[in-house]
Amino acid sequence: MAASLREAREELPPRTMEMHRALLSLIEELEAVDWYAQRVAASRDDALKQVLSHSLEEEKEHACMTLEWIRRNDSGFHDSLRRFLFRDDEEIAHPGDGAPAHARLDESLGMAPPGRAAAPAPPRPRCP
Repeated sequence: MAASLREAREELPPRTMEMHRALLSLIEELEAVDWYAQRVAASRDDALKQVLSHSLEEEKEHACMTLEWIRRNDSGFHDSLRRFLFRDDEEIAHPGDGAPAHARLDESLGMAPPGRAAAPAPPRPRCP
C-alpha cells in the first residue's frame, strides 16, 4: 500500500488511509473481474469454464461490497452513484439537468465561468 501513496503516510489521517485501502481493494477486485472474464472467454474446457465463471461472479460481489463501503463513507461518491446508477433513461454522461458534473463541482467550490459570479455552495447532505 505504501508504494501507492502520493503523500507521506504520517501526514495522512486514519480516515484517509481507510478510504485509500478501500479504493485499492476496489481496483484489485475490478482487475480480478477482468482477469476471470478473460479466462472464461479463453477456456475450452466446460468444467473449468464453470469454475472460473463462479470465481468471476464472486469477484463482482466483492467489488460491489467494497463500492458500497465507499458510498457509505464518502458523500461525493454517494451523490454521484445515486445520480448515475440504476437509471432507465438512455443518457449516461449527464443525466438530469445536462450540466457536466465538473461544472456543478466548480460552482460548489465557489468557482464560476468568466463573467459570472459563483453561487454560494449549498449545504452538503450527510450520507445515511
